Amino acid sequence: MPIQVKICDTPDDVARAAASEIAGLVRQKPDAVLGLATGSTPVKTYAELVRMNQEGLSFSRLTTFNLDEYWGLDGTHPQSYRFFMNHAFFAGTDIQLWNTHVPNGTAVDADLECEAFETRIRACGGVDLWLLGIGRNGHIAFNEPGSAPDSRTRLVDLTKSTIAANSRFFERVDDVPKQALTAGIATICEAKRIILLATGKDKARVVARAVQGVPHSSCPASFLQTHSDCTFILDREAASEVSAAFNS
Repeated sequence: MPIQVKICDTPDDVARAAASEIAGLVRQKPDAVLGLATGSTPVKTYAELVRMNQEGLSFSRLTTFNLDEYWGLDGTHPQSYRFFMNHAFFAGTDIQLWNTHVPNGTAVDADLECEAFETRIRACGGVDLWLLGIGRNGHIAFNEPGSAPDSRTRLVDLTKSTIAANSRFFERVDDVPKQALTAGIATICEAKRIILLATGKDKARVVARAVQGVPHSSCPASFLQTHSDCTFILDREAASEVSAAFNS
C-alpha cells in the first residue's frame, strides 16, 4: 500500500495532527504501546500531548519504546535521548516511567541490550503506533543509508552527515557520539501503524524520495512503502516536492 500523505499548513498544524492521531489511539486503547522518536521535529507534538494529558487524557496505562540512544551516554546526560524524553514528554504527564523504554547507552553489552529491547517489545504484544522523523539523508531512527530492510535493533556507526546535523545540540562537533543503539527497519515496520513527521524545506527532497522513489537502502525511509499503514504528516514546505497524486 502506498504511503499516505497528509499535508498541513504549518509545523504547528503538523504537531496537532500527529497528537490527534495518538490521542485517538489512546482513547480507543488506553494500554496502547507507542513507539517514539527524538529530535527537534516531534517536540511540538509532545507539547501538544502534554497539554491533552493535563486536560484529562490519561497516559497512565501506556507503554512506550524509543527508537534509539547514543552509545556512551547515560540517561542523566543532557544530550541523551532518555534525558530528552523525560523533559520533553514524560515528566509532564502521568506516564509511569517504569513503562517507558529507551535503549541503555551505557549497557555492559550492546548486543545483549539490543536483544533485550526486542524481547520487551514482543512481550508487550508489539508496537501499536510508531512515531518517526526523517533525516536529511533518508535515515529513520539511526538506520543510516546502507541499512537493510530486515535489520533489527543493533549498535551502528553514525555517518558524518548525521554527526554534523546533530552537532547543533552539543558544544563541539567532536562531542557528538560516533555510535548509537537503534531499532532496526524490520523492528519499526512490525508496528501496526507508522506516522512520520517532517517539516521545513530542507526535508522536501528526501521526503519525495521516500514516498515516490523505488525502495532502496540508499534512502532507508523508502522502505516504509512496504508497510500496510504508514502516513507522512508534512507541512507545505516539506511536501513541496511530493507529487500531487500522493496528497490527501
